[in-house]
Amino acid sequence: MRIGKITENALKRSVLKQLRTEYKNIESAAVGSDCAFSYDKKTFSATFPLVADVSDAGFYAVVKVVNSLKAQGIVPDHVTVSVLLPADAEEKELKKIVADAIEGAKATGTIYAGGHAEVTSAVTRPVVTATAVGYPGETPVFDRKPKAGDTLIVTGFVALEGTAILAKEKKEELKKRYPVPFIEKAENFKALLPIDSEAAVAIKSGVSSVHDVSSGGIFAALWEMAERAGTGLSVDLKKIPIRQETIEVCEYLEVNPYLLTSGGALLIACDNQEKIIAPLNEIGINAVAIGFLNDGNDRVIVNGDEKRFLELPQADEIHRILL
Repeated sequence: MRIGKITENALKRSVLKQLRTEYKNIESAAVGSDCAFSYDKKTFSATFPLVADVSDAGFYAVVKVVNSLKAQGIVPDHVTVSVLLPADAEEKELKKIVADAIEGAKATGTIYAGGHAEVTSAVTRPVVTATAVGYPGETPVFDRKPKAGDTLIVTGFVALEGTAILAKEKKEELKKRYPVPFIEKAENFKALLPIDSEAAVAIKSGVSSVHDVSSGGIFAALWEMAERAGTGLSVDLKKIPIRQETIEVCEYLEVNPYLLTSGGALLIACDNQEKIIAPLNEIGINAVAIGFLNDGNDRVIVNGDEKRFLELPQADEIHRILL
């Protein structure tokens, strides 16, 4: 199997098919969903293991799972973190992971409730797994589905998360071309990752669906949105919002920013773009319409006079660079 998140086909065959067989018509997970849930107990959860060689792993794992809940209108109650350490790890590594996880919890306004730590020969680097649990807010959107005709909107900028990680982990390499202040500005993108304000405003304004743009980047999120809708799509590549720092860092490291982990951005489907974009702009959130869902199966990315078909989600670029 490939490195990174399992393929959509593997997910359907080996995970979702078993769940639907075992639990009959009880829904709890689906392709493109940001969280799993229990109808009876009205509880929701999201989990994410950070396996890339990232020094701020605790922070990114916690922010990622909390964002997954908030994108669906779920109020996080608490987060727990499991840490697997290799046999040659030192205690100071565990201390930093926990400190970073607490920083992530504070950044997202969530309680860090504890977790589990273990040393094992089964791993060669720390594996940090965060799990967030929450309950429905005033207007949860986890059960809404996008549809043909909906406009696709991206909030914030794609690949901010990946840019921040690469700027820190590849700082010495990047210093060969860019000044230190430029690199540190990109590194500080991590402060832009919580999506509290934009998620709350977008959901309140009325959306068909919201998807946290995360592993696999914006291209993976677009595919998953169309898959959830059962439709095709058409997206203008040049309209996808991306920071110049991201372009520079990705170009130097030969990374595709559209396949790079993109925490801090939301992909929204709606039937009236102005009722979503205007209130987001009013609170200072960048929001851009990049395309739409359409009838049929073709999922097309337009770049000027060129057109290409969107492929099945690929492995996140972060794994190719940092594993």
